[in-house]
Amino acid sequence: MKYSLSTLLFCTIFCSLFVLSCTQKDSNKKKEIPNQGRQLDLVEEVTFLTPEGEAISTVKVALADEPEERNQGLMDVTEMAPDAGMLFIFPNEAPRSFYMANTPLPLDIIFVNADSTIVRIHHNTTPFNSEQLPSEKPARFVVETNGGYCVSNDIQEGMRIRF
Repeated sequence: MKYSLSTLLFCTIFCSLFVLSCTQKDSNKKKEIPNQGRQLDLVEEVTFLTPEGEAISTVKVALADEPEERNQGLMDVTEMAPDAGMLFIFPNEAPRSFYMANTPLPLDIIFVNADSTIVRIHHNTTPFNSEQLPSEKPARFVVETNGGYCVSNDIQEGMRIRF
């Protein structure tokens, strides 16, 4: 069987493009695998209450009650369920300040005093930002939720939490 030079050239180019196309698709598939990040162990629940004490909403939370856990917070967590978050428990009530360095998710940061009253909310914070976000009043607890959670559930300063 004899083939013309143009036919051989066409087949060579076609096969090369086909192999390149397949390689490109496999390369894209590898890139599409999401970085799972750090997974949370949701062991507690925090319920947000109206001033009258009625439950508004509840989030499942991981606890950060040791210094190492509080320092790490939600850093490197790339995905969180809509009703998930983290509860930071400090040994005393004092002015607090958080920041978003190494935190890839926008968060609502909710500062709560020793009487379980919300004293400050930072809404929809900017990921990877090192700007300090102060409580402005003494706080003993901090709840972090997905950004927009407080607006979606009408959670406001002056309301209370229960856990």
